[in-house]
Amino acid sequence: MRTKPILKPIRSISAITSSTVMALIVLTVGSAQADSLLPNFETLVVNESRSVVNIQTKRSPASATSNPSMGDPRLPEFLRRFRQFQAPPQRGSQPQQQGIGSGVIASADGYILTNAHVVEGASEIIVQLHDQRELIATLIGADTHSDIAVLKVEAQQLPAARFGNSDDLNVGQWVLAIGAPFGLEQTATQGIVSAVSRNLPNDSYVPFIQTDVAVNPGNSGGPLFNLKGEVIGINSQIFSRTGGYMGLSFAIPINLASNVAERLKVSGKVDRGWLGIAIQDLDQGLADSFGLESPRGALISRVEKNSPADRAQLRAGDVIVEFAGHPIGRSAALPPLVAATMENVETMLRIIRDQKSQEISITIGLLVDDDLAQVSESTGPLGIVASDITRDDRAALGINNGVRIEQVESGKPAAIAGLQQNDVIVSFNHKPIDNVAELAALSAATKPGSTIPLLVQRQRRIQFLAVQIPLKQPS
Repeated sequence: MRTKPILKPIRSISAITSSTVMALIVLTVGSAQADSLLPNFETLVVNESRSVVNIQTKRSPASATSNPSMGDPRLPEFLRRFRQFQAPPQRGSQPQQQGIGSGVIASADGYILTNAHVVEGASEIIVQLHDQRELIATLIGADTHSDIAVLKVEAQQLPAARFGNSDDLNVGQWVLAIGAPFGLEQTATQGIVSAVSRNLPNDSYVPFIQTDVAVNPGNSGGPLFNLKGEVIGINSQIFSRTGGYMGLSFAIPINLASNVAERLKVSGKVDRGWLGIAIQDLDQGLADSFGLESPRGALISRVEKNSPADRAQLRAGDVIVEFAGHPIGRSAALPPLVAATMENVETMLRIIRDQKSQEISITIGLLVDDDLAQVSESTGPLGIVASDITRDDRAALGINNGVRIEQVESGKPAAIAGLQQNDVIVSFNHKPIDNVAELAALSAATKPGSTIPLLVQRQRRIQFLAVQIPLKQPS
């Protein structure tokens, strides 16, 4: 037999205890306070969307194939610039590639900022304004290193955006993107700043702003706003396994974008400062091997001959911790500072060398776009099989010495440190390696338990890796 629920209605207000009333008041006030802390983007979208433009491009099939899009093999596997849309070809005609993107009006007289990859190879660029006017744009200049391009349309009194100071950004700040994802015009999406000064592969000159703002193909080149309605970034890349948004997006800081844009307007190109070094971050193992208390600075892994760094007597193993008064916490902070420095300017570096701090004066250069028998031998405690390198191979790799790794044993020190087949070991504990015999002798003579820096070249990239020699020799 089913029992009926017992209902006990509140017969009068007196049945509510004082503690219940207080709880309701607290919940109501707490909810109101929470709502007041959430940003309201309505006014920002109304006021600032007028400065956002949609960009349509036309390309010949030949030029379109070189455009750096989602499918470009030159870009890292998961970091992709936004794919440009392709219109279906008409029957019986040579297909013409069409692309879309976004941009932001930088000045009332018609200058517009967007991404370089949005307009790369375009035979025609059409800009659609907020009032639906369509204007033909001229490409003033594009810089592939920063992925910034400047367009110009013939119009006056356009609603220009206000630029903020991207150096003032902090993790956790609210931000808003406006653009045309998948061609859907004037779409607004919001999120927070997830990280600043993010270094991405193949983009050494841009300290990216990382956000969790939903951006997709078509957002590329569009603005990222702060709550004041100021542009603080230009949306450029996403992290994706599918080609669509997966929670990580990256924007070019507006301070850098503005600097590049001004140079493009003046000369159509961007000159950058140059030191002539390869650098990397330090992990705790490398910091220990160099006598540093914590991982910080930019570790020099290579110095090019006859470069400004070479003339200043910098060397591999130096750690740059300050450039022109700017502290260098991570290696990603250094390239933008060097690039922004004019040629022939004398600058002061602070480095850590042999566990001691010292200052070095360096004159900035100009960045220009740029028969030994093979013997294989095991190197004992490292757990690798290596071979000597021919003179021709050394010339092709751009190195003067080193040995190539032919095999890495799983679970051994080299594998644990991240060494891979075909890596070239250039030096062992700061001692240049000319052949396999030298490497084997040095590794065998190293005190068990020591952490040793290896200078390694991998596919034209050179870096230090910390290898710990085991207390017990591997069997």
